[in-house]
Amino acid sequence: MAVGFAVASEDGQYNGRITSFVILSCMVASMGGLIFGYDIGISGGVTSMEPFLKKFFPEVYTRMKEDTKISNYCKFDSQLLTSFTSSLYVAGLVASFFASSITRYFGRKPSILAGGAAFLSGSALNGAATNLYMLIFGRVLLGVGVGFANQAVPLYLSEMAPPRYRGAINNGFQLCIAIGVLSANFINFGTEKIEGGWGWRISLAMGAIPATFLTIGSLFLPETPNSLIQRFNDEQKAKTMLQRIRGTTDVEAEFNDLIKASLVSKSIEHPIKKIIQKKYRPQLVMAIAIPFFQQVTGINVISFYAPILFRTIGLSESVSLIMSALIAGVVGTASTFLSMLVVDKLGRRVMLICGGVQMFVSQIMIGSIMAAQLGDHGSINKGYAYFVLTMISIYVSGFAWSWGPLGWLVPSEIFPLEIRSVGQSIVVAVNFVFTFIVAQTFLAMLCHFKSGIFFFFGGWVAVMTAFVYLLLPETKKVPIEVMDRVWREHWFWKRIVEEFDDKSKMEPA
Repeated sequence: MAVGFAVASEDGQYNGRITSFVILSCMVASMGGLIFGYDIGISGGVTSMEPFLKKFFPEVYTRMKEDTKISNYCKFDSQLLTSFTSSLYVAGLVASFFASSITRYFGRKPSILAGGAAFLSGSALNGAATNLYMLIFGRVLLGVGVGFANQAVPLYLSEMAPPRYRGAINNGFQLCIAIGVLSANFINFGTEKIEGGWGWRISLAMGAIPATFLTIGSLFLPETPNSLIQRFNDEQKAKTMLQRIRGTTDVEAEFNDLIKASLVSKSIEHPIKKIIQKKYRPQLVMAIAIPFFQQVTGINVISFYAPILFRTIGLSESVSLIMSALIAGVVGTASTFLSMLVVDKLGRRVMLICGGVQMFVSQIMIGSIMAAQLGDHGSINKGYAYFVLTMISIYVSGFAWSWGPLGWLVPSEIFPLEIRSVGQSIVVAVNFVFTFIVAQTFLAMLCHFKSGIFFFFGGWVAVMTAFVYLLLPETKKVPIEVMDRVWREHWFWKRIVEEFDDKSKMEPA
């Protein structure tokens, strides 16, 4: 018999427990976040390793080592180098749309399996790469893996979790991203010291380890009751699964809501056309705005290029890698774990707003110090350098307990079943589009904006914080299948939703 403790939604609608069955299933699925985080951490560290640059990007290596006239901010400006990083996100963008159909018609489990298998193949190819073509093709396979995993895993976690603890369980995805970044940075620090200059191969190939766990583990994952109802007419099978994951036979209230949602879902033949209707305008806006804002926080400045950034302010290769590990890894992981503990108590809005203020202040401070102290040549005073590192830690912490996990949590819980798969695909696609844009343009922006890059991203943080304050309703503890009520009660969105309802009533049957 499943073990756990009883929970109910805030209005007492559902019965259930957080069972060991749910915990184990969600732990396996969350490995999809681990492969994403590992790649983020590895790619940033590897692109700062001199043997890697010398083999694949010799012009960058030459400019870094020999050109004394070039600006500190421009040493790493190479479209070819950024293509190595950003090619993953182009592949992920395309893969996410294929993943949408697979997730809807075949279930969440096959998408997770496909993601793990593709990432496993890409890791092996990257580790064995002998030329740039192998390297980029490996990145494309990694992108396919991340695209499938990011599309399916957040949905899986939100559908498996009891409403009261959905935030904490879904934030496990971001926690695994943070753990992946942490592991990757420490691996980079160790492999950078290997004599012979082949340590980067180990860094890239070891992505196969979490991918193997995800691929094998996904074979044993149960399908969510939501997906079983959506895909099959066997309601008893779905009810049995719901009873198993909730640890009780008294699931009638939740099961009835799932049935109602499924009936609506099965009446929708073209979910892409459906999601652009005015009825779903609030969800569509959030599906575009939240992942967009998540990327223009500037987190990729730290995640992808932290070692490069630290070398820009005058730190050595080894020191840059270990500082990346400590800041992006330890600080990020600890802050994400804190988010898991408080997200279902404080709520989504408070955390997004407070995290935005924290990131804004730290970015303005970083930009100000670099503008005043770091010129085009030489390095800044060691005291100022460590102050910049402190501010970066504060910034990473702010992102890791707010926009990092909640940028995945909120979109995964706001869509009704009939548009849930396509809605999540839009979230992933927008995320990948702007991740690609930021990754592809950051080094050029750093070269041209110099310290102003932090004011640029700080301005976007101010905009997104105001957006949340004005337009995002609170979703904590609201059952996922009755989430539409939060829009009907919101001061702005209720006018749009009610206007659609009024028009629907006036139309002849």
